[in-house]
Amino acid sequence: MSASLAPARRPDRAALAIGIGLGVLGLLVGWDARNVGGGTYARIGPATFPYVISAVLIALSIWTMVEAWRGQFPERDHDEGKPVLWIVGGLAAQLVLLNTAGFSIATGLLFAATARAFGKRKLHVSVPLGILISFAIWILFSQVLRLSLPAGPLERLFF
Repeated sequence: MSASLAPARRPDRAALAIGIGLGVLGLLVGWDARNVGGGTYARIGPATFPYVISAVLIALSIWTMVEAWRGQFPERDHDEGKPVLWIVGGLAAQLVLLNTAGFSIATGLLFAATARAFGKRKLHVSVPLGILISFAIWILFSQVLRLSLPAGPLERLFF
């Protein structure tokens, strides 16, 4: 088929929405950079980097919207809902349990839910493994680096 006979692709509405979101974010960063103080004697002050980020976000916004309008983005694969729900559920469980169950248990459950989303169906293996890995991370951060992470019953049992 020649290029003139190929059907024209319609604008990609999802990519247009992403482009608009990038533009709004760029404008917000630029607007917020006006309030950054300091650096009155220097040419490059603390507000320079936020202005650069704002400009890059706006440029990406324009580029994304032009490509979306032309229909130049490749077709996206079909999204699977169940893995997303497992990950969002794991994040919600971690958020709810973090202060009561502690870092190790809450993050271990997030690990298991994410592993389930990626196809590991044996929760009886991934939950204890996730808690063990999270407990090792808690020890590293709280005992070695002296950073504060929420402690629960498991952490209090050992420390």
